[in-house]
Amino acid sequence: MATVSLKLPESLLREIEQEAATRGVPKSAVIRDSLERMLRKGRKAKKRLSCLDLMGDLVGPLRRTTGPLHEQAVSDGSHPGRR
Repeated sequence: MATVSLKLPESLLREIEQEAATRGVPKSAVIRDSLERMLRKGRKAKKRLSCLDLMGDLVGPLRRTTGPLHEQAVSDGSHPGRR
């Protein structure tokens, strides 16, 4: 395993030391675990799908109710709500 040196604020170091003592593991294990969880969470967030992505095949075409296409459909009588 590679060795990395870094500077931490004293308050963060105290939190790491407390967590290490509580868990009965070295400080490096706490830091390693925390980094792994943070990086995995970041990857999952990038892969997170929207509700529309998840139900896209269940959603029909959306009607546009404003803009040039709507105005044209209303004026030429092809709008489904205007019969």
